Amino acid sequence: MRSSTFQALLLVAAPLTLGALVAVPLAAQQTAPLRVAPSGRATTAVTLAPPRVQGQPAPTPLNIRIDYGQPHARGRQVAGALIPYGEVWRTGANASTTFTTDVDLDIGGTMVPKGSYSLYTFATATGMQLAINKQTGQWGTEYAAAQDLARIPLTVRKLSEPVESFTMWLIPDAEGARGVLKMAWGDVEASARWQAR
Repeated sequence: MRSSTFQALLLVAAPLTLGALVAVPLAAQQTAPLRVAPSGRATTAVTLAPPRVQGQPAPTPLNIRIDYGQPHARGRQVAGALIPYGEVWRTGANASTTFTTDVDLDIGGTMVPKGSYSLYTFATATGMQLAINKQTGQWGTEYAAAQDLARIPLTVRKLSEPVESFTMWLIPDAEGARGVLKMAWGDVEASARWQAR
């Protein structure tokens, strides 16, 4: 009787023991420390309000929006390294930076029809250009120069305080449908004026 009771206990205990052994790696994974991802996603947007006509429903707001991967310097050299000189840069991290406008725009003196685009940057030690590319939805390193709508010279200035995380802004002026498109990372800031047409 003792032998059969012992065997019954083994049959019940064996799966429990095996389950506990299998569960250990999962528990160990749950106690591993969290880490910050190398980059995240960020968005900057401006909403334009068309004039309202009395007696008519409010018109649908119009948007200008940039969605981009936001890399962090983390002690690395930015200008000439993370933003390479003399070659295309994805203007962010991971998937291509997407620029969408519901209105025709003048950006830095160049007409950009309403639609969706990808943004790329070309940098040298003395200047930068913003490439507005008609291809969208691709990984950031998949650049097709033949799809460029335009390359727009940017106004560049050196910052006294470095910016740790790549950041883009669409900054509206106080009046009118116009403003500044600005980007900064490390000790470099680049910008261009924009205006709805």
